Amino acid sequence: MRGGRETAMIAGEFDYVVIGAGSSGACVAARLGEDPTKTTCVLEAGGHDSHPFIHVPSFVAAAIGRKETNWGFETVPQAGMAGRKIGVPRGKVLGGSGSINGMVYFRGHPTDYDDWSDAGCAGWSYAEVLPYFTRTEHNEDHPESVFHGKDGPINAKVVENPNQLNYDFMHALASLQFPACPDFNGPDPEGYGRRQGLIRDGQRESTAKNMLRPAMERGNVHVQTNAQVARIIVEDGRATGVELTDGRVIRARHEVVLSAGTVQSPQILMLSGIGPAAHLKDMGVEVVHDLPGVGGNYQDHVASPIHMETSDSTSYGISWKAMPRDVMWFFYYLATRKGPLAGNVFESVAFLRTDKSLARPDVQFVFQPAKRLTVKGVPFPVGHGYAISPVALYPKSRGTIRLASNDPTAAPLIDPHLLEEPEDIQPLIRALKIAREAFASRPFEKYNGVEIAPGPECTTDKQWDAYIRETGYTVHHPVGTCKMGTDDTAVVDPQLRVKGIKGLRVADASVMPTVIGGNTNAPCVMIGERCADFILGKPPLPAAELPPESVARYKPNKAKAA
Repeated sequence: MRGGRETAMIAGEFDYVVIGAGSSGACVAARLGEDPTKTTCVLEAGGHDSHPFIHVPSFVAAAIGRKETNWGFETVPQAGMAGRKIGVPRGKVLGGSGSINGMVYFRGHPTDYDDWSDAGCAGWSYAEVLPYFTRTEHNEDHPESVFHGKDGPINAKVVENPNQLNYDFMHALASLQFPACPDFNGPDPEGYGRRQGLIRDGQRESTAKNMLRPAMERGNVHVQTNAQVARIIVEDGRATGVELTDGRVIRARHEVVLSAGTVQSPQILMLSGIGPAAHLKDMGVEVVHDLPGVGGNYQDHVASPIHMETSDSTSYGISWKAMPRDVMWFFYYLATRKGPLAGNVFESVAFLRTDKSLARPDVQFVFQPAKRLTVKGVPFPVGHGYAISPVALYPKSRGTIRLASNDPTAAPLIDPHLLEEPEDIQPLIRALKIAREAFASRPFEKYNGVEIAPGPECTTDKQWDAYIRETGYTVHHPVGTCKMGTDDTAVVDPQLRVKGIKGLRVADASVMPTVIGGNTNAPCVMIGERCADFILGKPPLPAAELPPESVARYKPNKAKAA
């Protein structure tokens, strides 16, 4: 890791051992390292985060496409998705999925966290978690307030000079009477607008780069890359260290923190004998602690796109017509770290209610001012077009992570049960109809776009249903497999401690009891912030004093919430 201290072939004993250097784990380790009297060891199964595809924002598709930085998981065949296997990309690199994701900065809807609190996660209401979001944030676009921070390590900003198509997208939704949203991380994230990304000076921001690296410089945080965990060692009901796949053992004097993500945190727990007893016995794993909820409650966001193609070269894309412009952009980025290559392509967004009776948005409209990728191995679209990918935000379907074997290097079985609950597909059908209306509106007339997917022949709900199931995908927001709570299905308590095992916590997206209504990276960092404070015994940050008018805006009819 450039600019930091990586210890070769770590072994021995530390105060804390953190498994995974993703968005949550890097944050946890960095905050633990603020105590100079304690030592922390971070174990990352992937390699360094030095490849340019990681750091140049517009290369996001290329970063996801690298097998060296992506575990490349996929689901088992999904009955609700026409029997297809669906890709589940997960970061295998310092920074985890935060090094290959779309860099979107969005926290979710405020009521998402109130729902967690109401379901038994005391201390996790919106007012209580908001200060942990702002502690990490340096927001370039909004003044410091109860909703935004200015002194945090992670930079958030809108993409400068977005593609013109973004304004046409917003004007189209305005013509359909949807509202504008000036701040998606404010009290009322509904409507359309420019979205913020985790970008600074034309490069990706991540907790590995902006938090873990400075912590390593202090000398008490040590990182080992290419270090895959085989199991957590539990002695007399307490986690005392970890064993790696190469046989090395790293001991933890105080605590082990599992931050391997929604897919691999439950996998590691089960390999360690912590999980559903019957399944562990079937896999030949000795049961250390029967914890039925491990690997259950899997949730993810399903999306389905409407794609347009055009001969107009306004959109991002490779073509002879756009070649001079594209070459200029490339050299402009090299010289200034500005221009389209300094953006993440996803420059505008909308959170909409497809049913006006709902109290909060049920879909996210991801706008792409570019044609879909069609040429294998080429990380940029060839030709021109634009797309809207509606994302269903609150799925009812629940799935599982299970071991395929007791081999720690074998991929687990991922079975999200996508779209198996009948109501999960309805928001997508309604949203795709709205997206088609938007593309038929006056702002897009000048592009003479042709709908190539699903195509104008798709008109009935039955046809929309088939199209979604045959072509849909997830937007890579898996959560929930080490659920936080107090009921019998919970894996961790509201302080993220694994039930029945001392000295072991989980801090990543797997602890979310329900998926938030949006992108999951920022909440993962917030979870890391909270976990570190729990471990260090710090009192919780004072709950945010929300202006009464703000509360009235974000939960006017909470009982109706989707």
